Amino acid sequence: MTKTVLITGAAGFIGFHLARLLLADGWRVVGVDGMTPYYDPALKEGRLARLSGDLRFERGLIETPGLLMRLMAEEKPQAVVHLAAQAGVRYSIEAPRSYVEANLIGTYELLEAARAHPPAHMMLASTSSVYGANEKVPFAETDKTDRPMSFYAATKMATEGMAHSYAHLYHLPVTMFRFFTVYGPWGRPDMALFKFTRAILKGEPIDIYNGGEMARDFTYVEDLVEGIRRLIAVAPGTVSAGPMDSLSPVAPFRAVNIGNAAPVPLMEFVAAIERATGRVAEKNFLPMQAGDVPRTWASDALLRALVGGIPRTPLDEGVGNFVRWYRDWAGV
Repeated sequence: MTKTVLITGAAGFIGFHLARLLLADGWRVVGVDGMTPYYDPALKEGRLARLSGDLRFERGLIETPGLLMRLMAEEKPQAVVHLAAQAGVRYSIEAPRSYVEANLIGTYELLEAARAHPPAHMMLASTSSVYGANEKVPFAETDKTDRPMSFYAATKMATEGMAHSYAHLYHLPVTMFRFFTVYGPWGRPDMALFKFTRAILKGEPIDIYNGGEMARDFTYVEDLVEGIRRLIAVAPGTVSAGPMDSLSPVAPFRAVNIGNAAPVPLMEFVAAIERATGRVAEKNFLPMQAGDVPRTWASDALLRALVGGIPRTPLDEGVGNFVRWYRDWAGV
């Protein structure tokens, strides 16, 4: 029997890679995406054009009343992976309402649809930004997440709370993914790798914040979606990882980090791009930006306990793959 998965944000960066992986694995994929102009919709159209297999795609905003309810009623997916969101720490300072509409109202619409048509496993994207001002590293799923540094992080913390309440009230098995700085081909233009590569190849300077004294747990996108694929079969309540588990005592709910578990200093990341492009970047050093954090670092102990971890693509390989894709995409 063919398994069906609903993926919100299916034409987005991570959603596209996950849809392609699951389609190749024999799943029926029901994708929905608003194709919003936050960045060039041509990039989303390009991703969508490269998906093939048992795919149903619906264009629409997830916050549209009844849209997700209708799709869940018609398709009754065994799994739901909720990736659609308004992303970006810095943009949340400029346009906070869009985060309320997509992240809060959109997630509410999905939770209501799942209450009416329960899947075997609900999986929702959160972010490493929920760890906020935490100084303890690596970040573990059992750490406190009550000090957000950006409105984006605050909306993701809220979606975790919303999902937990539905897991408790309606016995919906929910896994929250906390992603750590995902990068790779078909990435978003607002992310550092895309911006740095584009500027370096144009001979333009790149902006480096906090004087370069930053580090990120860069996670290659194909490694990340493999982690999601493995976790689909591990709904909360089916297994326990012991004291390290973030499994709720009152609901079939857990949060799981998906990261490389190896933070990379920002200047090492820039050096990898320079090697891949064969050019030296002109660097414009700036102060820390509002809402940003100096370091992210995922503990992957729970992920390893649940599914054996994820592959770890070396940084130079992953950055090289992106630069080759970008040259082809941009024609440079």
